[in-house]
Amino acid sequence: MYTQAMDTQGREPEDRNVRSLEEAHLQQRFDATIDDGGFIEAKDWMPQNYRRTLIRQISQHAHSEIVGMLPEGNWISRAPTLKRKAILLAKVQDEGGHGLYLYAAAETLGTSRDELLAALHSGKAKYSSIFNYPTLTWADVGVIGWLVDGAAIMNQVPICRCSYAPYARAMIRICREESFHQRQGFDSLLVMMEKGTDAQRAMVQDAVDRWWWPCLMMFGPPDDQSPNSAQGMRWGIKRVSNDELRQKFVDATVEQAKVLGVTLPDPGLKWNEARGHWDFGAIDWDEFWNVVNGNGPCNRERLAARVKAWDEGAWVREAALAHAAKQREREPQAA
Repeated sequence: MYTQAMDTQGREPEDRNVRSLEEAHLQQRFDATIDDGGFIEAKDWMPQNYRRTLIRQISQHAHSEIVGMLPEGNWISRAPTLKRKAILLAKVQDEGGHGLYLYAAAETLGTSRDELLAALHSGKAKYSSIFNYPTLTWADVGVIGWLVDGAAIMNQVPICRCSYAPYARAMIRICREESFHQRQGFDSLLVMMEKGTDAQRAMVQDAVDRWWWPCLMMFGPPDDQSPNSAQGMRWGIKRVSNDELRQKFVDATVEQAKVLGVTLPDPGLKWNEARGHWDFGAIDWDEFWNVVNGNGPCNRERLAARVKAWDEGAWVREAALAHAAKQREREPQAA
């Protein structure tokens, strides 16, 4: 869902020098595949930095999906209608599934799921900063669908062409489901704006005011402050720069806001005829880095919830392993 975190870590250490003729040939073959726009499969040779970058990005993407279940999950029991409850249940279930797809893709790179989750639970691994903001009203659920998932789609569609094939394949289904998430969020808000009370319309506007700027931060820091973007684009892991994606999102969202009848909270938002794009105001990057570094409104709450779920689910994992062991014992007897 969310890939901002690949741009919020330090620069990767350089790979060691190639030490053999065989490795030189493998590097040349890898570079040629990347230059031709081809795909790298799990069993193909790849530079260690490429592998490390993928593990970090894919795992943090997976973490974002799993943590992203929390802000909306606490609204399932409070959804205003049975229809909205069913939609929200399906959406949260999708997010859990996306996390599983992505953890599986990361495992193809030689890192176990236990290691990936241990990094999350210890605070070593990051997830998208957007999930460290609270969902105060039902309108927040709609705005997450419209704006947060809308920004996620902008980020994720280019990853369907990621040079690492298992990641690219996983993203095809994820993007289809994210499109549903964005549409249901927009529809929920549209109902409140067109058929709701003045109080409901005010609730929608308040939610838009609170989520707009954090959504613009989702694309990561400006290109000139993004330590890993250039190498990620060189490898074909990242296809479009942070600033390009952010501009594309603003251009699309301004028109959608007009349909909804909401005002985007940016006095600097204006059409630039010369550029053919909407200009927008300055983003508070101090807030962004403060949240990324663990000091957002809900950072501790989100991480504690994930650790608690892991600890309380230990018996399920143990039972599943015991069942699998018994199945293996029975197979020779059956043969």
